[in-house]
Amino acid sequence: MNKYTINGESIDSVDLKCLVISRGVKVEKSVYKMFSSENRLNVNHLTCNCVIFSDGTIAQLTDMGFHLRYLTGILSWDNLKLLRYAQQLETPFSLKLVDTNKVALMHKDDFVDFITFPPPSDFYKQKTAAGLPYVGNSVIQGLDWVAFQCLWACEYATSGKACEFCFSGDAFHNMVQKGKKLPQAILASDVAEIIEYGIKQVGTSNIQITGGSTLDGKKEANYIHSYLTEINQRIGTANIQGEILLYITPPEDTKMIDEYFDLGANRIACSLELWDEEKARLVTPGKIEISTRQKYLDTLEYIANKYGNAKAFSNFIIGLEDFETLKEGTTELAKRGIMPAASIWMPMGRPVQNSMTPPDISYYKRVKEWYAELYQKYDLEPVDSRGLNVCIERDIWNYSQLK
Repeated sequence: MNKYTINGESIDSVDLKCLVISRGVKVEKSVYKMFSSENRLNVNHLTCNCVIFSDGTIAQLTDMGFHLRYLTGILSWDNLKLLRYAQQLETPFSLKLVDTNKVALMHKDDFVDFITFPPPSDFYKQKTAAGLPYVGNSVIQGLDWVAFQCLWACEYATSGKACEFCFSGDAFHNMVQKGKKLPQAILASDVAEIIEYGIKQVGTSNIQITGGSTLDGKKEANYIHSYLTEINQRIGTANIQGEILLYITPPEDTKMIDEYFDLGANRIACSLELWDEEKARLVTPGKIEISTRQKYLDTLEYIANKYGNAKAFSNFIIGLEDFETLKEGTTELAKRGIMPAASIWMPMGRPVQNSMTPPDISYYKRVKEWYAELYQKYDLEPVDSRGLNVCIERDIWNYSQLK
């Protein structure tokens, strides 16, 4: 694992990943010109770019120059209001072309590491047989993940209870406010076709299935049942080399969970996002007021008790709450066999509680050390992969093996 020095402080690759994700990067135009044709690198923000550090660690690449121009270009007062946070979105990181054929990650004027990009792919140029574009509906994360970020509209958001950090939820809420028609749920046949392309043409092995939270558990169960059934029929779970991660709203009946595992899900998440319940009421009101914290915990415990360690997991958005409450929550889950996952807050997405300022490096270091201790103490191993763009649980697991 690489070691670096930032502002005179020694950090490792996990720490650097947290900083790059939470601060974003400014990318020289020459980098796109030189590398976009031979690498998976695109000016379209929907293509989920990433960088690969020299030790193989993968991190989300948010080009802050493009991002701010994108926000400016949306003729929406709600999005233009975000520009008042522009000063908070300044980043010290940049990607610069050096020696005509290398890309350097810089911190201010200091060299940090040489980075590379994933190999080229035509994934984002594709449409399904039914005409659905891959871009905007699915992404390749890192080197071995096909992910679906929102397969159906979030009903927490449409009812005015969106998670504050969620760009998609805010978009759904605005559509309802303006009387616009919500998009239909993506067809199961389209989902399976995209996954098959990812496996056969890109070399992906893991699948992340995520929809919007629903007020009707049976409707959500029908969606998930159709996706898993179609994946089975078109691809066959035996031909999926990695795992299927399923993110769900706590169901009314745990029999639905049993069915998901029977249909091929390897792990199931009911994500709390924050442990601090007072703050959660403000930041994730739908999860607290509609489903309730207890329902999330009961569902996670049911999965862990019946299916074993790390089969249930809960995402936490790292950077939204004090370390002490995060520590308390992750401990409570881990000792019950529930794996706490870790997704780095990307402040450039949406302000949370009137802030777009991420925490400092000492916060991320404490999170890394604590998660590593929990994973080892309670035998909680995340999915074996080459890394997700914004989630650091596998990176922390790898770090824990070196301690």
